[in-house]
Amino acid sequence: MTTLEAVKSAWLAELRKQKQWAEHAAGQVPDDKLHTPIAPGTNPVSIIMKHLAGSLHSRFADFLTTDGEKDWRNRDTEFAPGTESREEILAIWNRGWQTALDAVESLSDADMARTVTIRAEPHTVPLAVTRAIAHCAYHTGQLMLISRILVGNEDWKWATIAPGKSEAFRREMRERHGE
Repeated sequence: MTTLEAVKSAWLAELRKQKQWAEHAAGQVPDDKLHTPIAPGTNPVSIIMKHLAGSLHSRFADFLTTDGEKDWRNRDTEFAPGTESREEILAIWNRGWQTALDAVESLSDADMARTVTIRAEPHTVPLAVTRAIAHCAYHTGQLMLISRILVGNEDWKWATIAPGKSEAFRREMRERHGE
C-alpha cells in the first residue's frame, strides 16, 4: 500500500465512521423531534445535519479548483428553522457526504501537494481534508448528544461503548484481534 493509499484509506474510514455514528444517532430521534432544539439558542438535529451537509458539499464540490466556500452556498439558511421531512433532510445529508467521499477518493499523489482555498485562506490538501474531518467529528458529537437527550437514556442504543461495558469490549477486541 502506498502512502497515498494509506492516507486516503484513513480519511475515508474516519469520514464514513462519523457519518455512520451521526446517522445512528439521528435515526433514533422520532420524526416529530427532528426540528426540536433541546434548549433556547441551540440547534436541532435537522439544522445540524443540513449545516454539515452544506459545508461538505460546498467544500468538496470542485475541491481542487474553486474556493471551498461557494458563491451558491447560503450558510445562514442552513441554520433557519425548517419543516423538512426526514427523507428531505437525508437527501441533503447524503448529497453532501457523497460529494466529500468522492472528492477524497479521487485524490492523486500530485493533488496532495496542491493548495486549495477555504474562504480565500490557503490550505494544503491534507490540511483541508483534516479540517473537514474535524468539523464532521464536532457536529457528530453534537448530533449524538442531542439525539440521546431527545430519545432518553432508557431507549438509547449506543453506537460506541456503552457505560459499564468497557471491559467486555476490551475482551471482545482481544479475542477478535489477539493479544
